Amino acid sequence: MIKIRLSRMGTRNKPFYRIVAIDEREKAGGVALEVLGYWHPSLKKIELNKDKVDRWVKKGAQISPAVSKLLNK
Repeated sequence: MIKIRLSRMGTRNKPFYRIVAIDEREKAGGVALEVLGYWHPSLKKIELNKDKVDRWVKKGAQISPAVSKLLNK
């Protein structure tokens, strides 16, 4: 099953997250099917392509709880 979830990037104490569509069996740092956006918590900046998210949801992807909170902002 495909999930839309966060993938941690950045360095220690400076996290940066990509919002990705990925097979749920992949590890946290696994190869993503598509990058849908990013979230930089220290800068409080979210950039997300909602068209891509909607396309993946129509294909049957499920959104993780963390990403659903970001979508509501």
